[in-house]
Amino acid sequence: MNASLALIAVSAAALAALAGCSSSKAPSNQDDGVFTYLLDRKTTWTEDKIETLPPLPQASNLLPFNVSQNTPLNFAVDKTSLTVGNDGVVRYVVVVTSPAGARNVNYEGIRCDTYEWRRYASINDEQNGWDQGAAFDFKRIENGELNAYQAALYQDYFCTSKLPVGTAKTIVNNIQYKRTQTLINTH
Repeated sequence: MNASLALIAVSAAALAALAGCSSSKAPSNQDDGVFTYLLDRKTTWTEDKIETLPPLPQASNLLPFNVSQNTPLNFAVDKTSLTVGNDGVVRYVVVVTSPAGARNVNYEGIRCDTYEWRRYASINDEQNGWDQGAAFDFKRIENGELNAYQAALYQDYFCTSKLPVGTAKTIVNNIQYKRTQTLINTH
């Protein structure tokens, strides 16, 4: 018997064995034609516990980023506060400054896999500490708003393919050198 004929015989025997195995399978209501991708499976996600809040931002650590050409506000991320959690959440302190100098300072997180964001704390009225009473749970990021900085951070710097783009250092470098995901993905 030549080698190719032997290979065909072995293959036929293996197929017959496999066919025999499948015929003894118990009936199922599941459509065998439906394939579940590993990333589409629902998992029980648990958010990392936030033990301590970051220090209030210093002007020398602020990295400006663009949100819209039409907004008069200035946006910046505190580079020392940026972290990427094991839960896939990018956490950061954002400083939003009006032309008159008024500032909103928030400690927030963006969840890459669900396109959501949450606030952990805002700066207090005295501008000398955090107010956790301003916190709220994850909610959908709004697109197209004049001041939708979470959408800009998600799309330009923090996330790609529902995952963080890299380490905190990589994200900080991308913001510092204005390397947006659009720019990176087109080269």
